[in-house]
Amino acid sequence: MTPSESRAIVTLCLMAAYVDGDKHERERDEVKRIAEGLAQAGQDINLQSLYQDVLMKRVSLADQSTALTSPEARQLAYEMAVCVCDADGAQSQPEQLFLNDLRSSLGLDARATQAFDTQAAAIASAPLATTAAAGAATTAAPAVDSAELDQAILNAAILNGALELLPETLSTMAIIPLQMKLVYRIGKAHGYELDSGHVKDFIATVGVGLTSQYLEQAGRKLLGGLLGKVGGGLLRGLGNQAVSSGMSFATTYALGHVAKRYYAGGRTLSTQMLKEAYASVTQEAQGLQSRYLPAMQEKARTLNPASVLAMVRGGA
Repeated sequence: MTPSESRAIVTLCLMAAYVDGDKHERERDEVKRIAEGLAQAGQDINLQSLYQDVLMKRVSLADQSTALTSPEARQLAYEMAVCVCDADGAQSQPEQLFLNDLRSSLGLDARATQAFDTQAAAIASAPLATTAAAGAATTAAPAVDSAELDQAILNAAILNGALELLPETLSTMAIIPLQMKLVYRIGKAHGYELDSGHVKDFIATVGVGLTSQYLEQAGRKLLGGLLGKVGGGLLRGLGNQAVSSGMSFATTYALGHVAKRYYAGGRTLSTQMLKEAYASVTQEAQGLQSRYLPAMQEKARTLNPASVLAMVRGGA
């Protein structure tokens, strides 16, 4: 992937992130932060300037598509844009129109992208729990097994860290719904039946944007050379973990432990307290990342498309 192709792909992803005018201002602020942060790994790409170009609409689909000279780069650009649009749930009408225009501008046939579109939509619309689990009535306050929840949080962090080591776009996209399932499971363990809107609000409140999180994870993979294998398939190979920041492990670990503290305390923590707790636990998790890297690497080697999709679609 040449620097000009990487720049074009990141530009298209930022365009996808901003095409939906309904995004919350805090998510837009996070997108800006990610664009600036990625500049540190940007192969001499001025991403701060690129961000301003997108914001001021000084770039076009046609120009960026022209910069992508290989079929592989065009396919990767489309896949990443789809994941950006799907990161916070089902696509809005502006996002659907944008992707249709992007597909046409890239010269991709709708039939050729259908399988990827279907897989991405399935991940984006996956329920938090199976129908049976969601319909189960809570008749009494549950007995919370704190050690069991701690192990579930660690397992989820290792799994998402493993997904971060893989080169496919959908492996990165699967991280967000798995984080949502973890929060749902923790809330349910403390007697709270949460819906997706509540879980998304909780994640956003602690300071994790859904669209921006995908952009940061996928952007680091792209600029680090890991997102080089494309074609619509999930989890075809294990990438070089050296390009991975371990962010998914730390983010998932911190989300889990802050959620545990929040729901165990009767949801009384203020927004500021949640943010401070998340920042503190994230720092702790970053210190643990190297200890659990071998477990993440081993887990990555065992993943396959069926198992990942089953985890995303199945119950918490």
